[in-house]
Amino acid sequence: MGQLVRIEKLSISGNMLLSLPETIDSLRNLSLLNVSNNKLKYLPESVGSCFSLEELQAYDNLIEELPASVCNLVHLKSLCLNNNKVTQIPPNLLKDCKALQNIALHDNPISMDQFQRMEGFQEFKGRRKKFDKQIESNAYP
Repeated sequence: MGQLVRIEKLSISGNMLLSLPETIDSLRNLSLLNVSNNKLKYLPESVGSCFSLEELQAYDNLIEELPASVCNLVHLKSLCLNNNKVTQIPPNLLKDCKALQNIALHDNPISMDQFQRMEGFQEFKGRRKKFDKQIESNAYP
């Protein structure tokens, strides 16, 4: 995987993967990573070096927590972790990922109260409202 340095979109969903290679950090141009519908228990720390990442889809896995390095993903706009075992996310995620507009944590043990108490939640909420308005303005009747 480390030789795919120019790849921008990668979907390896539905492959029963147990882990991702640490060499994922060489995918510096990656804007979309879809690792959904696997058996991942964690994302490698090296995922935080995918500096161009805008969308990370990791739903339907067994992920319990995210590596702290995801806070390095300053271009990340959407993070989908539905149907995992996430009990906590890095405390600086909402503060450091200033482009983050959408985060999906449905069907995880993390509580909404826990999420709302995170530093940067109010700013995230403001970005989220802006994101929702963009969706509404482009919606067709």
